[in-house]
Amino acid sequence: MIWRREDAEAAHEDAPPERKDKKMTENSEVTIVGAGARLEGNVVSAGSLRIDGQVKGQINADGDVALSAQSQVEADIRAQNVSVAGRFKGNIIVKGKAHLARGGRVDGNITSKTLVIEEGGIFHGQSIMDAAGSSSSGQAASQSVSAAAKPGDKPDQVKV
Repeated sequence: MIWRREDAEAAHEDAPPERKDKKMTENSEVTIVGAGARLEGNVVSAGSLRIDGQVKGQINADGDVALSAQSQVEADIRAQNVSVAGRFKGNIIVKGKAHLARGGRVDGNITSKTLVIEEGGIFHGQSIMDAAGSSSSGQAASQSVSAAAKPGDKPDQVKV
């Protein structure tokens, strides 16, 4: 049997409206850059993005960006939310939450509404807590917090 998108869409046309709405929210598109992949340039995703490989350049996602533990990224990221478990160098601008996981490393600035750094995560840079999700407001700049670790500090001792 050959699967066709038109057949699947026709089958769902008679479904109750609540089922269609639920199906649309579950169907968020995720683009995956595999562990063996090495990309250079601009990466644009209409949905969410998971990076397991290496990326150098710019990343723009309408959804979330997740950098896995084996990822190595040197870029500027703009997204809804970002989670870093690998190595990242560059600037992150998100509308929601930036999450630095245990074993993850960020060398650069983070602009977000919320910043979570797990014990064992390393963050060298500046955190700008911005309720609007944009670094252009004067209020955001006044809330800037330096979060660079001091010599001799353990990464889990840095207070943001």
